[in-house]
Parts: sequence; C-alpha cells; structure tokens
Amino acid sequence: PVVLVLAVTVLGFWLGAGAEPQAALTACVAVLVVACPCALGLATPTALMAATGRGAQLGVLVSGPRALERLRHLDAVVLDKTGTLTSGHMSVAAVTAVPGGVGEGTAVRLAAAVEQGSEHPLGRAVVAYARRTAPARELPAVAGFEALPGRGVRGRVEGRTVEVLAPDDTLPEVLAEALTAGAGGARTPVVVRVDGRAEALLLIGDTLRPGSYRAVERLRQLGVRSVLATGDREEPARAVAGELRIEEVHARCSPEDKAALVEELRARGHRVAVVGDGVNDAAALAGADLGIAMGTGTDVAIGAADVTLVRGDIEALADAVRLARATLGTVRANLLWAFGYNLVTVPPAMAGLLNPMFAAAAMSLSSLLVVGNSLRLRAW
Repeated sequence: PVVLVLAVTVLGFWLGAGAEPQAALTACVAVLVVACPCALGLATPTALMAATGRGAQLGVLVSGPRALERLRHLDAVVLDKTGTLTSGHMSVAAVTAVPGGVGEGTAVRLAAAVEQGSEHPLGRAVVAYARRTAPARELPAVAGFEALPGRGVRGRVEGRTVEVLAPDDTLPEVLAEALTAGAGGARTPVVVRVDGRAEALLLIGDTLRPGSYRAVERLRQLGVRSVLATGDREEPARAVAGELRIEEVHARCSPEDKAALVEELRARGHRVAVVGDGVNDAAALAGADLGIAMGTGTDVAIGAADVTLVRGDIEALADAVRLARATLGTVRANLLWAFGYNLVTVPPAMAGLLNPMFAAAAMSLSSLLVVGNSLRLRAW
C-alpha cells in the first residue's frame, strides 16, 4: 500500500510539475517495478525450505515451518531414558525365582509370551532371553494382552494371568534381597507375577547411546537445559543422569506425570521440548511446545511428534537447534537486504532517474540474491 501511494504521488507530482505524461508515467512505473515485493515474499519461505531439506539430509525430519520456528526458541528439553538416552538394546543380566514357585524357566517363558505383544525395549529383551535360553521351545500364545502405561504388561497365557511389572513393596524376601543387591546401578528390575503371585525378578541391563553425552553437553552449550523423566526406578535413572551430568531427574513417571512435568516447566516460563520413543511418551510429546520422537521408536510416538530424529541419534537434536538458529539468521539477512534494497532504489525511481528496464533488472537481482543466500543453508 505504501508503494502504491508513492507511485500515485509521483505521477501526480510530475504531472503537476509540467513534465510530459510519458515521463511522469515512466517514473510511476519505475517505482512500482523496483519495489515489487518479490524479495520480501521470498525471504522467509526459501530459507525455511532450504533448512527443512538440509535437516532431512542430517536425519532430522521437521513437520513444518512452525516446528522449525519453535526449535530455535527451546530452552528446556525433557528426555526419556530407555531407547532415547540409552541404546534400548537391552539384555537380561540376572534372573531370581521364588523357591517352590513355578521355577525360573517357566517364569521367563510366561513373561516372554506376554511381552511378545509389547514394543518396549524391556519386553524385547525378555523375549530374546527366553528364545536364547530355550531355543527349541515355542512361546505360547497370549490372550487379552494389555499394556499398562508406566507400569508394564498383562495377559492370559495357558489359562493363567501373567503380569510383567515394575517392582513394588510387596515382594517376597528372596526377590527383595535380589532387588537390593542388583538394582543399585543402571539395571532395570521387572517382576513376573503369575495369578497375582510374584514368581521371579529379572534384572535387565542397558547401555548409553554413544552420542548421548555429546548431545547433552552440546545442548548445555546452546543454553538448553536437560531434564530426565523416566518410568524406571530411581537408582537406574540417577546412574544414567550422573554419567550425563543431568541435574534434574524424575523417576517412576507415568505418562500423566510426564505430561504434568511439561506443564510445570512451561508454567515456569520455559519453552519445552520432549524427546521420547514409546507409547508412554505420547501424551507428553503432544503437550509440549515441541514433540521430538526417535526414529527407532513406536509409531504412536512418531505420530505425536513435530520433529523426528531419523537416525535414532539424540545428538541430531543439537544439530536441529543450531540449524533452526542459523535459519533465523538467514531470514533476518534476507529481510534486511529486501528492505534495504527498497530504501536505496525507490528514491532514485521517484526522482525519475531510474529507467523501468533497469528497475526490473534490479528487482530480479534482489530476488536472486535472497534465494542464493537461502540456498547457502543447503551446505550448512
């Protein structure tokens, strides 16, 4: 609107000053052409498009410009433990069975039968252990499989109700002693219950992803605070947090607890991202300012997320934040050039010193410079 008013004003001024109608019209057209807002219109979308493409090459899939915009504003990230900071390639390290019960082999077999329907890394570890220790035996079918968010799984196997759950305070003495002796580090304990009776305790070990320490450290350098929130017990959670120098730890978190933690951080003024890979993380992913899913995670988590780390490497998150901030710098440079170009070229056009042909060439050059500046992000 400002340019249109200027063009009409220029036309009226030159006609009023006694200039030839053709000269007045030429000056008016030169103002319109040289100020054509192509560069302004290209400044932001070309940068966002180039950044999104470069992110995909780096293993970061961004759902759209809004997600990229939120990435650059992040100052807090809530991290899940299993499958996010740790590799998720777990293995059963120890099994303790209750004397006089169903026995170690049967307890593991029943637990693996139920866990066949689970996508959680703990469940996959139990199934792999059962198949490795008794390769000749087929796992029985499970009926009425039910995932208990934040707790475990349940199902009917061979007419018995089998549950694989996090430990509680009602364990038999032998299992309680095994829990105290073996769960002090980063191992995760699960209890196998058959018809409501605790029959065995499994200690499942996991290892940190190679890039987890670098990722947390790089996020810290970018001013992004890391918070660990996991459904696991306090001891394994503290062990992982200690290795990664994460100060704030929330253990035994249900999906509702994680969502409440996100709301609490947002209420403190933080712009929060949640990184997770499982069903337990879906509610928190959807409620955060930005949901980030591991590409190796469940479909539910990926569907609820705004950003997906395709490689399953959390270090890509630091790359994504830096790329988003670089994109902002590019957009600002584009807008500065577009506005500056208009400020420099419009006055000569108003004065009748700029031929419309040269104005058109200058306008095209301005657009090309904006696009070229945006395309530099493809080599970032």
